[in-house]
Amino acid sequence: MDPRTSAQDVMRCDLCETAVVQMHCDTCLINLCTACVGKHMISDESKKHEIVKFTLRKTTPLYPVCISHDKEQCEMYCKLCDVPVCATCLASDQHLGHKLLKILQVLDKKKEKITKELAELNGTIYPTYQDIASDVQNRMSQLEKEYGDLSTAITKHGEDWHREIDKLVKKLKAEVDEMKNTQLQTLWKHLDKINKTMSDIKDEIHSFNIAIDSNEISDIFKFASVQIRRYNNLPEKIVPCLPKFTQGRIQGEELAKLFGTLSQSSLTSQKHGYSMKTTQKSPEAGSSPPVKQLIDEPETVTTIKTGYGDLTNVACLSDEEIWTSGYDSTMKLYRINQASLLKSITTKSGKIPYNIAVTNSGDLVYIEYSDRTVKIVKNEKIEEVIRLQNWIPDGVCSTSSGDLLVIMYSDDKKQTKVVRYSGSTEKQTIQFDDKRKSLYSSDSDYITENRNLDICVSDSGANAVVVVNQAGKLRFRYTGHTPAPKNRPFYPLGITTDSQSHILTADYNNDCVHIIDQDGQFLRYIDCGLNNPIGLCTDTYDNLFVTEYNRGQVKKIKFLQ
Repeated sequence: MDPRTSAQDVMRCDLCETAVVQMHCDTCLINLCTACVGKHMISDESKKHEIVKFTLRKTTPLYPVCISHDKEQCEMYCKLCDVPVCATCLASDQHLGHKLLKILQVLDKKKEKITKELAELNGTIYPTYQDIASDVQNRMSQLEKEYGDLSTAITKHGEDWHREIDKLVKKLKAEVDEMKNTQLQTLWKHLDKINKTMSDIKDEIHSFNIAIDSNEISDIFKFASVQIRRYNNLPEKIVPCLPKFTQGRIQGEELAKLFGTLSQSSLTSQKHGYSMKTTQKSPEAGSSPPVKQLIDEPETVTTIKTGYGDLTNVACLSDEEIWTSGYDSTMKLYRINQASLLKSITTKSGKIPYNIAVTNSGDLVYIEYSDRTVKIVKNEKIEEVIRLQNWIPDGVCSTSSGDLLVIMYSDDKKQTKVVRYSGSTEKQTIQFDDKRKSLYSSDSDYITENRNLDICVSDSGANAVVVVNQAGKLRFRYTGHTPAPKNRPFYPLGITTDSQSHILTADYNNDCVHIIDQDGQFLRYIDCGLNNPIGLCTDTYDNLFVTEYNRGQVKKIKFLQ
């Protein structure tokens, strides 16, 4: 192990790089061992080296060098001239009669002012801009939703028109069929009469032939010639007259007015639309999440019935909206509080989506198992992002950097890997551990990224949660906790994480959710009367959403304080 690069080793001297640090030069800002202090002191005799114990480093003030007298340190400050001054400056008449202060006094006031401004930046200005950014993002999300609603309304209106046109077409075609059947029936009756007359004529012809061929004179005399004149009156000719269809003229502009029109969109700018926050926040609030404790008894906040017979997936679009999918070709967007359906999107193939995720920009991503693709929905248009050959995609998630992580297995199901994509470009493959053994079984279905950038996969085939770091190195395998709520084998499916870097995974067999920390230590079960849980996701407030497979519903659960 290299002592200079090992994070576990003590700090070493910057000169010899071997001995343990004991001293520090506040002038040059380097660490020294006792043996190297003298060497450092004579290395640059032009400086006044302030050597202190390492534990007292940065306690010696570094006075500024005078701009008028080279190498002279300024320990005083001229308030009138607003500049530091040295002893030589004071000896001259340059600052005669000026108010002079010790520079450390000025330093304290300057630091006090900087501290106040820093507190204002951290406690007021930066949080205000955070809120403004959040407001803009919320407006963007609302804009996406409202424009989506607008497009949906236009589509629905078009469908209403199509239904009315279909009804009209059906009615006209029914009238055509009725007219046709009436005329055909008349012609059939007329044909029946003609056929009967033709049959009578054939019988008469047969009788005539018998009489002609007979040698019995008495029979010929007995034959009474039929009155054929009655056949000379031919039947009337029936000619059907067809109805005509007169097409209504469709004028583009008139049709547009009849269908409906759009008003113009606009953007308004309010110069004083935002106000500065008055509440104070700690400087660390913007950089790290507050510590939250697990609730002793997690509680169900709300239940959303989706109408799916078999519900498998859920993904948060925002704190107010979730995407869901199941054994159905339709993916549904629900508003959480009202449990109302906002939008439905059908997969391009018309087959079930194997997994869904939401990107950082709010686009829906889903797996098309049938054609080996990963597709993305942008403005309700479905685009292909990834197409595989010899591999079948099974699970997908979007990362904090905007990449996609895709679980896939080979056609023969003997190999499974996780691939990182930037757009359609493959960036990383994770498949084997350090001993070249496969990390995953072919039944690895769900994947997520933790806040520490670990990649977490639920491997139901191996009854384990497999966690690797960002580089793809195995960190740990979690294989369940005993006793399980129903004492059945651990069967992990859906997986997600929260702001505390907890890993949560749905245990289908035991009707619960396991919570483990980022190092794989079991913390708690979430029960809440769950039945066959599969899909999981969390919102920004750390609410957990769980799909119940057989019940076709999503439960929103509060599990953190």
